[in-house]
Order: sequence, then C-alpha cells, then structure tokens
Amino acid sequence: MKPAAVPDPEAAAVPLPPEAEAWLGWLASQRRAAGLTLQAYRRDLQALLRLADGRGLATLAPHDIRRFVGRLHGEGLSGRSIARHLSAWRGFYRWLVRHQGLAANPVDGIRAPKSAVTLPRALSPDQAQALLEGEAEGLLEMRDLAMFELFYSSGLRLAELAALDVGGGLDLAEAMVTVTGKRQRQRSVPVGGKALDALRAWLAAREQMAPADERAVFVSRTGTRLSPAGIRSRLALRARQIGLGVHVHPHMLRHSFASHLLQSSGDLRAVQELLGHASIRSTQVYTHLDFQHLSQVYDKTHPRARK
Repeated sequence: MKPAAVPDPEAAAVPLPPEAEAWLGWLASQRRAAGLTLQAYRRDLQALLRLADGRGLATLAPHDIRRFVGRLHGEGLSGRSIARHLSAWRGFYRWLVRHQGLAANPVDGIRAPKSAVTLPRALSPDQAQALLEGEAEGLLEMRDLAMFELFYSSGLRLAELAALDVGGGLDLAEAMVTVTGKRQRQRSVPVGGKALDALRAWLAAREQMAPADERAVFVSRTGTRLSPAGIRSRLALRARQIGLGVHVHPHMLRHSFASHLLQSSGDLRAVQELLGHASIRSTQVYTHLDFQHLSQVYDKTHPRARK
C-alpha cells in the first residue's frame, strides 16, 4: 500500500487566482453551496495550483490534467479522492467556459484510477442498543444520550445536529425535526420515542449549562454551542467506555439508521427521503449492506448453505 500523501501547509496558504475565487463566490451565492463544500473545493483548487507549478490555470490542457492525476496517484491518493479532485476541477473549468470564454474544458473525459468499493460501516442492531441503553448520570451524559438517540432515530448528519437551535427545527410536540442539509435543502424527519424521552430530559436540564442567550440545543461545558469535533469525541468516548470494540463516529449512526430501516421496510425511496439524498444512487449503497445482512442470515440458517 502506498503511503498517504502529506498535505503541504505552505501550499495550502497560497492564495487562489481571481478566477478561482470568483467561481467559489458564484457557488456560494448562486448555488448556495455549503461552507464545508466550499472548503473542500478550495483545497482541490489549491492542489491544482500546486500541480500547475506556476502556470496559469486557464492555460492547462488535457494532457496536463492526465499528468496531474498520475502524480496524485503516485503520492498515495485513492481513486475516490482523485475523483473528487477531478469533479471540482471539472466544475471550475465548466464555469470558465460558460462565464469567462475559455475554449474547452480540459478535464472533460478524464477519469480517476479505479479503487476498491468500500461500503459504509454500520452497527448491528445489538451494538446500537448497547451504545444507547443505560441511565444517564450527570448533565454531560444526559446531553450525550440525547444527541446519540437523535442521530440514530432520525439519521441526521453531524453538521445538521450541531446546528440545531432551541425553538428552531426541533418540535417535540409533533415528534419531528426539520434540518437544512446539503445545498440548503430542508427536510423533516420523525423523532422516535426513545429519542423524545432523552431530548425532553436534556432540555429540562439544559439551562444548568447554557446561558439565557445561547440558542444551541447541544452546548459544551462552557455553555457555548458544542462543535462537531466535540460531538465526535464524545461519541467515540462512549463507545470505548462500554467496550463496544469498534470506533464509532456520527456518520456510522446515520449509516446504521438507514441500514436498519431498509432491512425492516425494504422501502428504498422512503430511506432516500429520510436521509435527504438528492439522488437514489446515493441511497442504493444501503441495498448492498442489506444484501450482506440477508447473506449472513442465509449462511447461518439454510441447511444447504456454505459452511
């Protein structure tokens, strides 16, 4: 296995040319791209600038892009990471063609090297139960239990949960949570009974940690909005404390939500809506997880299954 490429912090600090900044500004204002998406595109353009080694981005040709793909692969980037770079570069040059008069898009038709397909990791129902069972002791555990129950109950993304405000999208009376996801798309998702109980308990005690002017549902020890990094850290700590044996991150709870729902219902379109996926192709990965589950059941129970 090739070693992973080490980012160059000095290269990351190099300013982008005006046309690249203009494209990012257009994405923010016209496409309402999320902040994290813009940060990722900025890093991808920084990589292109580094590879161009002083040449103007508008002067690059397809053979240059192919050479850059080879260099990224040689530096240890996976096919998936290179494909993400190419997607950003392709979008940038498409914008240059439409808005800046560039003759052709040098990234068109160029593909990343193939890499092994990796399925999202999901907890088993028993592992999810172990993670969430037990009584909360103290304010921090009460807050954590409410967060983790909501992740698993409603399949929220980390940024969506961290951004929740009191009096905002969380409606306990209707057992619904409304969040704004990627590309500013809103969706409303049901909140299960266990999550409702945990949220009610936390919100009743929240004022002991949060000042009166703090709007965040989930706050840190200092009373400010709990950061995504803080949420990740608390979830990993919880998994270690109970001896779960696997590293658990917030997206794994989202994967578990989708996988367990699909196993029970078989309704791919419903899972797509609940996850907020724009394309059914993004949701179809969970059919592979479901097939793995069915295969395991078959192997364990069918009298003529492979041993």
